[in-house]
Amino acid sequence: GEGDPFLATRAQLPLADGPISAGLIALPRGAGLVNGMPADEFVIGVSGAVRIAGGDLDLTLGEGGSILLRGWAAFAWTADADSRLLFMRRTGGPAGDGAIIPIDADAPLAPSGAPLAELLVGPTPQCRNHGDWKSPDGEFMAGTWDSTPYYRRAMRYGHYELMYLLDGSVTFIDEVGAEATFARGDIFLVEQGASCSWDSRVHVKKIYCIYRPA
Repeated sequence: GEGDPFLATRAQLPLADGPISAGLIALPRGAGLVNGMPADEFVIGVSGAVRIAGGDLDLTLGEGGSILLRGWAAFAWTADADSRLLFMRRTGGPAGDGAIIPIDADAPLAPSGAPLAELLVGPTPQCRNHGDWKSPDGEFMAGTWDSTPYYRRAMRYGHYELMYLLDGSVTFIDEVGAEATFARGDIFLVEQGASCSWDSRVHVKKIYCIYRPA
């Protein structure tokens, strides 16, 4: 239940008040049972390994392994060693149906839209996407995306996006000139209202979880 370490051993990031919360789940070695998730939540493995068993699913989240737990999802978890997961939760959305949806990083990708032309400097990239899940209202989603290299000028994010880089690297520069480069295996969160540019000079592939209000 609510006292289970999966729900209780959490360190929250200091985000603006709203439907999105995110942070770290620090699971101790052991096992537990979640009777029902309080809201839709994206979870990705950072270290260790956590076995999740619920419904017809039995899978282990290692580093970079991710799932979407819908509100009311019930499952048992097991960790053979201390493990860490990152989460991004959306409250107040459409009622959950208890589903547990794995994010398939190896799923075939289909062509998808490129960044806005007026923000691009240089050639338009070829972008591809596979959406594993989208909320009934279309605002909360998770999947896999890749792209050829591109440079995009700073834009203000109207959405939250948690990204895990599967391949390549990307450099962000924010409105005050702070620069950060993320490479394979890195996880980063862009907050709604933030402004930053995107500079990727190699092929990039990522797992994403996005909350984009209508």
